[in-house]
Amino acid sequence: MRKKNKNKKKNQAGDLKRHAGVWSLWALGVGAVISGHFSGWNLGLASGGWGGMFLATIFVAIMYFGLTQSVAEMSPAVPHEGGAYSFARTAMGAWGGFFTGLVENLEFVLTPAVIVFFLSNYMAGIFETDPSMLPYWWFGFYAFFTILNIVGVEMSFRFTVILTLLALLCLVIFWVSAVGRIDFARYALDIIVGSDGKAVHLAGGYGKFFPMGFSGALKAMPFAVWLFLAIEQLPLAAEESVDPKKDMPKGLTYGMITLSVSAFLILLLNASIPLGSYALSQSGEPLLDGYKFLFGDGLAKMLAFVASIGLVASFHTIIFAFGRQILSLSRAGYFPLFLSETHSKRKTPYLALILGSTIGFSVLMLTRFLAGEESGVFIGGALLNIAVFSAMLSYIFQSISFLLLRKNQPDLERPYVSPFGKAGASITIFLALLIIFFQLQDESYRTAVFISMIYLIIGLVYFALKGRHRLILTPAEELALKNKKN
Repeated sequence: MRKKNKNKKKNQAGDLKRHAGVWSLWALGVGAVISGHFSGWNLGLASGGWGGMFLATIFVAIMYFGLTQSVAEMSPAVPHEGGAYSFARTAMGAWGGFFTGLVENLEFVLTPAVIVFFLSNYMAGIFETDPSMLPYWWFGFYAFFTILNIVGVEMSFRFTVILTLLALLCLVIFWVSAVGRIDFARYALDIIVGSDGKAVHLAGGYGKFFPMGFSGALKAMPFAVWLFLAIEQLPLAAEESVDPKKDMPKGLTYGMITLSVSAFLILLLNASIPLGSYALSQSGEPLLDGYKFLFGDGLAKMLAFVASIGLVASFHTIIFAFGRQILSLSRAGYFPLFLSETHSKRKTPYLALILGSTIGFSVLMLTRFLAGEESGVFIGGALLNIAVFSAMLSYIFQSISFLLLRKNQPDLERPYVSPFGKAGASITIFLALLIIFFQLQDESYRTAVFISMIYLIIGLVYFALKGRHRLILTPAEELALKNKKN
């Protein structure tokens, strides 16, 4: 028994292996997000029309540039794999660290659930399985990619790079094929407002650029988030980065540039060919629908497989992210200590990976049961909104952390300095609050947001009564507690 305990402590304290250079980090960031360019973003067309979605994407891109540059500054200045929670704990103490870690954990655990929901729909179409078989697809994907992440970091990173490049290739092929077939005014502008205030198809197109007005653009912002959500998870790979002080800022910056170009191209080209904006706003597979128009239904199964690559890339990458996030929170004592145990040979956080996947799969099953007769698009949208809500809270607290670190620790070594400074962080906070406000105006998804609020309240009660008395002062947390007494 004594020997077993020694090994357990050794595994908990053991370093993760360093394999990630700049381009591995770039692939990890882009790969985590790229599924949002395949499906999910299109639901925002129903809220604001094409022009509204376009403006929403501009606002959200500005928010993410402000956020990622703030994170790029904090990551090498606070070089701990905990990412968001470690920034917050350094700036705000134990309570700030816990809440930031809790909301980010909710985001990272639920985002793969959204992705695997759409991914399984693709697979069901390819293999012509009955809708009742979807839970088996969910379980299979979770099991396979959890095991892949447990097997080893080096293999996982190589797989991520390959998947990300393949996903981008799928998008490039679509863009090149669509350029000669677009008719923007006819197809992209085919939405008008019905008597009930909802989107209605305008036959023949040539409608207004902003059919829902400026408010429609604001309502579309939660869906535009899906074009960038999870890029901020890169600092979780700090302990596996070869040179995080130099490579992390570059990986974040290159990733945002790549995603911004892709976001505006997919928004323009996917909506400017038949089926058009309205049909895409009701679709669970917008890129696949575009491919079908360009190449015909006869290749539908092959195209569905191709279009699923982006979803696979993001699913695999964010499983990596929540494994590292749960590990770091456990090491600090926020989560139960046994979750910080790493595999004796593989040096991967296998218990954290298994727990995160189990929770994600369970949420999917529960949502399926509660949704009843609702459509699959509604289920995906509800989960998407919970992930976005928790992400916005995380961004607010990370940006506040940035501002507090600038104010209270001006002498902190900063190998990289955000070019947007305090203004970038302040704009991020404002836009994140705006997105939350308009999420709460959407009756279709308001309940999902309230459910996530209940989860967060329970987490805070737990921390107040029990969790805060179990915090651990590890070497990695010494910087966080240097100028802040808990």
